[in-house]
Amino acid sequence: MLSAYRVLDLTDDRGHFAGFILAMLGAEVIAVEPPGGGGARRRGPYLGGRSGTERSLSHLAYNRGKRSIELDLLRDGPDRDAFLGLVAGADVLIESFEPGAMAAAGIGPEALAAVNPSLVYCSITPFGSSGPMANVAATDITVAASAFGMRLNGDVDRPPVRLSEPQAFHFGAATAAPAIIIALQERARSGLGQHLDASAQAGMLLTSQGGVKSHWCRAPVPSRTSGGAQVGPLSLRFVYPATDGFISISHVFGTAIGPRTAALMEWVHEMGYCSAELAAKDWVRFAELVDLGEERAESLEEAKDAIAALTSTLTKDELTAIALERRLLIAPIATPQDVVRSEHFNGRGFFERVRPAAFEADAEPVPLPGVYYRRNGAPRPALGPAPRLDEHGALLRAEPPRRPSVATDRVALGEGPADRALSGLKVVDLTWSIAGPATVRVLADHGADVIKVESSTRLDAARGFMPVYDNVPGVEQSGLFDDVNLNKRSIALNLSKPEGREVLVDLIRWADVVVESFTPRAMPNWGLGYERLREINPSIIMLSTCLFGQDGPLSSLAGYGNLGAALSGFFSLAGWPDRSPAGPYLAYTDYTSNHLLLAALLAAVDHRRRTGEGSYLDVAQSEAAMHYLSTAFVEYACNGDVFDRMGNEDRELAPHGLYPAQGDDEWVAVACQDDDAWPGWCAVLGRADLAADPSLATAARRHARRAELDAVIAAWTAARPAEEAQAAFLAAGVAAQRLVDGPGALAHPQVVHRGHFVEFDHPHGRRLVEAARVVFSRTPARVDRSSPLLGEHTFEVLTDTLGYDGDRIAELAVAEVLE
Repeated sequence: MLSAYRVLDLTDDRGHFAGFILAMLGAEVIAVEPPGGGGARRRGPYLGGRSGTERSLSHLAYNRGKRSIELDLLRDGPDRDAFLGLVAGADVLIESFEPGAMAAAGIGPEALAAVNPSLVYCSITPFGSSGPMANVAATDITVAASAFGMRLNGDVDRPPVRLSEPQAFHFGAATAAPAIIIALQERARSGLGQHLDASAQAGMLLTSQGGVKSHWCRAPVPSRTSGGAQVGPLSLRFVYPATDGFISISHVFGTAIGPRTAALMEWVHEMGYCSAELAAKDWVRFAELVDLGEERAESLEEAKDAIAALTSTLTKDELTAIALERRLLIAPIATPQDVVRSEHFNGRGFFERVRPAAFEADAEPVPLPGVYYRRNGAPRPALGPAPRLDEHGALLRAEPPRRPSVATDRVALGEGPADRALSGLKVVDLTWSIAGPATVRVLADHGADVIKVESSTRLDAARGFMPVYDNVPGVEQSGLFDDVNLNKRSIALNLSKPEGREVLVDLIRWADVVVESFTPRAMPNWGLGYERLREINPSIIMLSTCLFGQDGPLSSLAGYGNLGAALSGFFSLAGWPDRSPAGPYLAYTDYTSNHLLLAALLAAVDHRRRTGEGSYLDVAQSEAAMHYLSTAFVEYACNGDVFDRMGNEDRELAPHGLYPAQGDDEWVAVACQDDDAWPGWCAVLGRADLAADPSLATAARRHARRAELDAVIAAWTAARPAEEAQAAFLAAGVAAQRLVDGPGALAHPQVVHRGHFVEFDHPHGRRLVEAARVVFSRTPARVDRSSPLLGEHTFEVLTDTLGYDGDRIAELAVAEVLE
């Protein structure tokens, strides 16, 4: 879909995921590598456990589908000239250097704009390109600590934990990819590029699923509890034992999930593991009843014990079969081995069989994660192996000059403000919960006209999600709903009635894009599958997304992102090796997959603009999210090693962890990010003896003595406030961040500098919402309207958008279609 574009990828392992996403979408991505190769080539694990330029499995995971050229950009000469020649013909450049490093080398955004005014230049950094902490040392764990979500992972009697497979920079890169495509859309109007500033911290703020602003909402603040969350007096549990491992269960309350909890308890009773009285409790209103003093919190503990007693007698496969049969919210917690061997994901063609460059010529190809979407029912494009260093250098140096792909539109987006990248794009939003609405919200932020179709008979689950303002449940009370539905209009229709579907047909005729997250077959069963939509609107773009895709053995498995996280490997990689899995917090695939959903959707919009051709996209949230764990899957496929959770240790860095500070549940994340930082680490602790010890001079040697070093630093940090410890390490050039709570995240200097949280007026009072995660230099996202009340714009949409007269609206009212 993006085959018209050339992307120069100057990133290392802090940003190479962005170029990989664009490569999966069809762009020509050229990895511009420094002498000796990019940083990812020196990051383990390695093929066969032996390091080498072509043996990094991290490089293999995130650089497939790219080309490689080796250039020394830091000195004038032929390589710099060759680079500027590539820039002159490129559409996009992505870099992950320290803020200001490219400008200092004479090849920053302004300098390259002079070479190519249409270049979209994207910087991916830990905290943003400017601000009070933009240039501090940072690693995955310190960025995670600065964004609150990490505080919610782990066991209450131990430090919070990050995911053992680093995530922070994947979040930064994943937010960058769709932003780049939005900038390309805007460039089609103006002919100009711009600078995009993507922050890993801003991406990671989504991982608390709204919990970061609980204090501000005057709502109960979530806290960690192993494999669940503590919310007020209720300890939610999502991880349960099976005879051969663990499973995850969505065991919560409210109108959206409470009925499934009731069905779960009915099954537990049928199997003889709980009383009829316990099974029959009002599991929809349970949390509310506890708050009112009409129900005991202890009943939840009894229910959890009964569930665990039952699940511990069955295998993961047996429990999955029961979940499919009874539509229970249960999924197995899969290891990387389970995922790579999965009948479901292999049956859907997600894994591509590849022979990596370092393999022997007669070696069998191995299954590696492939393209995350399916388009128009065609097989997924093949990516092949990652490139060898400078594999395409000679060809690229010899090619004739290229011009950027600034083409005349075949299908213009329509009229709208010139400073809005997606002005004129018309979107029908049939999604609910988190992933789908969050995807579509970004379109609205950049000027698209988004109409959210809702129903009071099947409320969007997000309308009941925490945090709720003033701890008062209600359809208009969810702070999380605000975050994922800002800037949209809402029309309330009963789509179970044919008259309601007639209105939907008219909306489809009006729209450019339809996004739906119903269960598979729901739209075709209404007579509104893609082929019918294409009859109504020949150039329509339709995106269907659900947890496990539109087909396959698990396609009908109901659930939310916590179950997606379980089945796609995330749960098994959060926690301590001597305990059961402990996370990640809540619906993790909802806030990892949405960035890739958005990128695919925008690529289809861009393709339509250039060619006039519509698209049908099938994107399984689990498959999109699994790319955040690609290295673990590649490690199993190539080496046969099953990566497992390891608390806060790191595969390579040492010292590395979360250490106690003064106060209750106060912690500071510290990581010696490279060997150059080791003397500073020792100086902060006053341990010149350690700095002089040659057996500690390299990370590999320190790794062997990590327990000893952890004890040294823990004793030092425990005697100080976290802020003081953070300041001391940062001053010495060592990566460190205090583990923030919600108010701490809102007040973090970088968060404030970027204006990441925005207050706005809502009919029910003042509200707080997260702003766009990527800062655009010329055409920024905006907050134009509050999140909609249920059906707030029904009359406006029927009259102004669809042109219905009073008689037609009266007919719909009589038919009880309007809600």
